[in-house]
Amino acid sequence: GGHGVDREAGAVDDGVEVDVDDGTPVLALAHAGVASLTLFDQNAAAADRLAQRLRAAFPALAIETGRRESAALDIAVNATPLGMTPGDPFPFEIAQLSPATFVGDVVMTAQETPLLAAARAHGCATQNGTDMLFEMIPAYLEFFGLPTTTPDVLRRHALSPSPRP
Repeated sequence: GGHGVDREAGAVDDGVEVDVDDGTPVLALAHAGVASLTLFDQNAAAADRLAQRLRAAFPALAIETGRRESAALDIAVNATPLGMTPGDPFPFEIAQLSPATFVGDVVMTAQETPLLAAARAHGCATQNGTDMLFEMIPAYLEFFGLPTTTPDVLRRHALSPSPRP
């Protein structure tokens, strides 16, 4: 978490930081093949529990717990409820990120959250929560052995006007 808010959070070594509420976005990153992962949370036990689950599912993934320096990250993602309420603190410090860091935010209440606006002003490329969802759904379907689709097909269906009865 960040700024006195008790939220699970994680950082992937080799450049990825993810603040995590339930571990699901970190699971997607692990499934995508990141090399190593560092999890952090103000509640260290929560980060340790998530690390144990990830170690069991991904034995080749190097996992440690504790906060890392944000400047070395390639990707930083907020996957907590932080940002859903006006005035919420950022889950990580934008000023510590390199302008080359890619920043994502799973909050879907706005196309551009304050976190994404700050990251963009800092020079970072960004992705909002809706786009992240479209990218993650095919991986979930595949993981559960269900017929899958592509993010573009999902976007086309979700964004097309639905017929009215």
